[in-house]
Amino acid sequence: MKTDVLIIGCGLAGAISAIIAAENGKNVTIITKTKSLLSGNTPYAQGGIIFKGHDDTPDSLKSDILSAGDGICCENAIKELILKGPKYIQEWLINKFNIPFDLNGTEFHFTSEAAHSDARIIHVKDQTGKGIQQKILEEVETNSKIKVLVEHFAVDLLTLSHHSKNPKDIYKKPACFGAIVLDINSNEVFPIVSQNTILATGGLGQIYLHTSNPEEAKGDGIAMAWRAGARCFNMEYIQFHPTTLFHDSGRFLISEALRGEGAILIDVEGNEFMDKFHELGPLAPRDIVSRGIHQTMLETGHPCVYLDISFKSERKIKNRFPAIYSKCLEVGIDITKEPIPVVPSAHYSCGGIGVNLKGRTSLRRLYAVGEVSCTGVHGANRLASASLLECLVWGINAGIDVSKNNEEINYFPDIWSWKQEFQEIDPALISQDWLTIKNTMWNYVGLVRTKDRLLRAKIILRHLQSDIEEFYQKAKMTREILELRNGVQTALSIVLATLKSRESRGTHYIQEE
Repeated sequence: MKTDVLIIGCGLAGAISAIIAAENGKNVTIITKTKSLLSGNTPYAQGGIIFKGHDDTPDSLKSDILSAGDGICCENAIKELILKGPKYIQEWLINKFNIPFDLNGTEFHFTSEAAHSDARIIHVKDQTGKGIQQKILEEVETNSKIKVLVEHFAVDLLTLSHHSKNPKDIYKKPACFGAIVLDINSNEVFPIVSQNTILATGGLGQIYLHTSNPEEAKGDGIAMAWRAGARCFNMEYIQFHPTTLFHDSGRFLISEALRGEGAILIDVEGNEFMDKFHELGPLAPRDIVSRGIHQTMLETGHPCVYLDISFKSERKIKNRFPAIYSKCLEVGIDITKEPIPVVPSAHYSCGGIGVNLKGRTSLRRLYAVGEVSCTGVHGANRLASASLLECLVWGINAGIDVSKNNEEINYFPDIWSWKQEFQEIDPALISQDWLTIKNTMWNYVGLVRTKDRLLRAKIILRHLQSDIEEFYQKAKMTREILELRNGVQTALSIVLATLKSRESRGTHYIQEE
């Protein structure tokens, strides 16, 4: 199969890239490993998207981003976000897609979140990502220039150095020309060659024991890019969301917007505790709030803390946070009458595949957009509600850039044929290996890290990766074995980056031994 643009993943960043490229005359193929296009982290983004508050200024937003990112953000990337973000929201989300952002009378309802100096966030109730994504997918599904393949899994990126039959291609500059793809239903493995490829595979939270991410967020894009030789950086900066529902039914994100609307954090005795950790209290940057909760749990010996908004108007709570209210009510918690038990969970990767302002990676013809990428905007810790804006800006930028005629765009070498193996894999091995990855990352590479913990994690994951790679080579190709292979590679990349980062900064906290 051949296409102008191959997009792997279909969250906000991937979908908007597809639409832009298609509108510029390119034939676009989107593949996603899930049954539904409404997948990934985008539909789970509750709080909102940064726009521009009444008293807001570009310098104020820049200062907030730098402060949250602990000073190591890329200022050119911040400038790009600030200059193009409001323009793209107006042109695309408001004018073109008519996203139903909440209003206060005739104006947008602006809310604030942690580490923001102004109320500059617009939202669709407490389901902003889903509200945006549903509208954009309507365009994706009706655009004749966009072909969508659901339940198709990218096995590896096609590169000149790894897959070309021509031995002289090793002397060319590293480049990507598509991907090897598994049809999950038929078990067929085949190449899709493309002029340009965009990785939009989203997050990696599922490599941790506790996460707010959906089941599919297992670091596939990072692993593929790593194996292909693309530059990845800032991998040590894993943001833990301070507040996810603590319940036997699983974790569910409790938006930071609750604290923006006045909710307080209390311990098991009902005492507020965040003021002793930071002057902004519960609205401090996420890494500080997460560690404050972690420390409080240790001090009280209780497995969670509580987020209380029950003192606010019942009508206002139900209107502003309908999804959170309904989800909590399903498990027997009425947030209008009682506090919510919460714990921190792995939430967002601030690092990823390094890209420039157009979304280009260090490999020619390969782009990365959304959470899988590292634009440099977030530095050591992402400012709340900056992720959807980054997806929009870099998704549009990449879509524009792939529509142009780039160097070597029409070179497609002959590639080696793919030999499929058919050994069945014991599901117990898959399950146990995932438990090893998740527990190792949570206990040794989590909120609080030490050198000894990281070295132990490195040993465990290196041995595990060797075992997994051995049975991957013999196994029948399935989604389960591919995700496991990608998960251990992504976990190991985080550990290696973390070992090199010797000082605490943002989400990366090294405890003195």
